[in-house]
Amino acid sequence: MPAMHWAIGILIFLATVIFMEGFAYVAHRWLMHGPGWFLHASHHRPRHGNWEWNDLYAAIFAVPSIVLLLGGVQWGWWPGTIWIGAGIAAYGAIYFGFHDIIVHRRLQHRYLPKSSYMKRIISAHRLHHAVETKDGTVSFGFLWAPRPEELKAELKRRGNAGVRAATATTRDRVEHP
Repeated sequence: MPAMHWAIGILIFLATVIFMEGFAYVAHRWLMHGPGWFLHASHHRPRHGNWEWNDLYAAIFAVPSIVLLLGGVQWGWWPGTIWIGAGIAAYGAIYFGFHDIIVHRRLQHRYLPKSSYMKRIISAHRLHHAVETKDGTVSFGFLWAPRPEELKAELKRRGNAGVRAATATTRDRVEHP
């Protein structure tokens, strides 16, 4: 198999990371909040211990990346599969760092968001978690999200159905809006 120019590989890698945001939105909205709720529901409830059933999604979504990397490196597949597999893995690493470490504080840190982008994404994610039920939540994206004001208005329009009581504690020790 002929080698691929590194610039093409980088473009494929970046396109894959961007594509993964759309894939994550679709998977979160229609899989995790659909037939996969039996695993994802654990993520909308207080966590006891280090793990929750929802963590299995990380292993499930890692399989295509591993297979593509293995195929490209060891099995002689098209060289682009390496860059696609790496892009999926990079998105997973970004997701873990942002979602599990920064937002849900599964590892202790002192990071406080300063940029308007980070504040917006964190607020949108917390508004998503303000709803404890399978239906009625907002903001399914990860690297892009609507403004918190729009999300709050949408929750209000829906009559705040499923919204967590204001006195409830959260697993990430930061009050949800």
